[in-house]
Amino acid sequence: MRIEAWGRSREECLIEALCGLVESFADVSGVRATTVEYLRLPEGSHEDLLVDLLNEVIARLDVDGLVPVDAEAEVVDGGVGVRLAMADVAAVSIIAATPKAVSLHQLRFAPGPRGWACCLIVDV
Repeated sequence: MRIEAWGRSREECLIEALCGLVESFADVSGVRATTVEYLRLPEGSHEDLLVDLLNEVIARLDVDGLVPVDAEAEVVDGGVGVRLAMADVAAVSIIAATPKAVSLHQLRFAPGPRGWACCLIVDV
């Protein structure tokens, strides 16, 4: 599956990609979060940040049965902090195959003339 996302900032684009990932397999509309988790992603290449964030979301889905229903990202000292409002996967409507991993094939994440854009392939 291919996901493309845009944002005015790098962090906004990260969250848009995360939302695209979740919306590709689940309808989370109207679902309330039961827990909030905070991730700190170390600064690296822009592509590494994107892959690390989305693979962390996929891992939490697989291991803990949790899916983000809301998220925010901000620059923190030495990286990016991400707040994930999570709900149990049983509370959401699964509408397609769940993701397995982010592929490095055709991965792009960079600033452009109107903000940031990313493109990635997700294995399902």
